Amino acid sequence: MIAAPQPTLPWKPPPAMDVEALPVGRWWDAVRAAPMVGERALKTLGDQTGAVIQDTYGTLYWLITVGSATSWHLRQVRVLAELADERTYLGVPPVSWTTGPDSHWRVPLGPDHYLTDTHRLRGALAEADRAEYGPMPEGRQLCYHCQLPTSEPIPVDAEARTNGVGKTIYACPTHAPLYPTGQHLRTLTSAPATAHEGRR
Repeated sequence: MIAAPQPTLPWKPPPAMDVEALPVGRWWDAVRAAPMVGERALKTLGDQTGAVIQDTYGTLYWLITVGSATSWHLRQVRVLAELADERTYLGVPPVSWTTGPDSHWRVPLGPDHYLTDTHRLRGALAEADRAEYGPMPEGRQLCYHCQLPTSEPIPVDAEARTNGVGKTIYACPTHAPLYPTGQHLRTLTSAPATAHEGRR
């Protein structure tokens, strides 16, 4: 009896001994998500996820169909696609690298796990964004650390006021890691921001 042929992938990483920078937009686009958001989305997707790369920092990367997504207004999430004036590259580990701590395939590449459905991925990441950071505030917010406006405001503190109504303190994605994050925000006094610079 002849065994049925194994399904083949339309693409797999070229043979390599280390992580290789491959151009986004040729075989696939990619979606990058920060660890907290990415982990939640991965759990939500379950068996519906495609292959996922995890880098040394815990950031997750999903491969998606070329041109199937543009910029998504989600915090700590980026769509990586080919740009008109420059190439974008993604570090792709050898297909045999399926464990960390170096970059590896968190969800191994295979016939049943290749590209992730873009709409499902968007929904899972949006749900993770809300769960981690709460509702997206209206408009841009000032980053508490650099005092520059950010379109990805991440809540890092709550400032107490005498009338009991608190004000949420935001940081940009670059400076959010300087503050402890979680569901229970620290309470600051109403002292100026400069007085709290040492409380990172």
